Amino acid sequence: MEKFEEIEQTITKRFRKEIWKRFVKGICEYEMISEGDKIAVCISGGKDSMLMAKCFQELKKHRKMNFDVKFIVMNPGYNELNKQKIISNSKLLNIPITMFEADIFNRVVNIENNPCYICARMRRGYLYEKAKEFGCNKIALGHHFDDVIETILMGMFYGAQMQTMMPKVQSTSHPGMELIRPLYFVKEEDIIMWRDKNELEFIECACRFTEEYTANDNKDGKSKRQEMKSLIKEMKQNYENIDINIFNSVQNVNLDTIISYKRGENTYHFLDDYEERLEKKKQL
Repeated sequence: MEKFEEIEQTITKRFRKEIWKRFVKGICEYEMISEGDKIAVCISGGKDSMLMAKCFQELKKHRKMNFDVKFIVMNPGYNELNKQKIISNSKLLNIPITMFEADIFNRVVNIENNPCYICARMRRGYLYEKAKEFGCNKIALGHHFDDVIETILMGMFYGAQMQTMMPKVQSTSHPGMELIRPLYFVKEEDIIMWRDKNELEFIECACRFTEEYTANDNKDGKSKRQEMKSLIKEMKQNYENIDINIFNSVQNVNLDTIISYKRGENTYHFLDDYEERLEKKKQL
């Protein structure tokens, strides 16, 4: 048996409950794939997107739905070591990638305010464009469950808003394109266990900014997401299901207990119909 076949078996057997079933659950529950889709599976070279690619290959084997995939890798400016690591891992995992160049890291390295956000937006734009060139109507990104709950907390703590990372999003700047996140229910700790079980080594973000704060043990406090990871880890020591509760908080929203909320361009405030609702209660 080839190495990649052994790795594939760990997804559907050893990690069937933790990874495979949650991957399928996300796709089914949020209707991420439709008949005739052509999906650009975007691989960054990290553990998450590589696992996602393997899950898509496994899903294709089941042939329960007619869709196609294209595995694309954007090189935003990786050093040669990281670039070759992605290529070698793709061969090891039997993932037929198509790599294209995009000089993004050099363009954002000197940006002081929100460099990660700007980098992410630029990378997504390039991915949409390349996916369209390949005739795809969707791009799949490797964000997982932990990314979702970290985003919720970051929005509250630093953005003063209640929001989450959605499982799928229609692109406003690229009409007809949609973004999906198939690992939505898969926890990072299980991805790490899958990686270690198969003795795999993947690259990290690999941009200069990440290398800088990683080398500095994040002492400069630049990574808000890393702060959220640490906070959640600390809270889980006392409340084991704290991550589940954070996630469920954006699924169990009671609008009658919300001061205000936005829907598109419209903003609703609880005082807008406060007296009207009070009168209705009196009539009852």
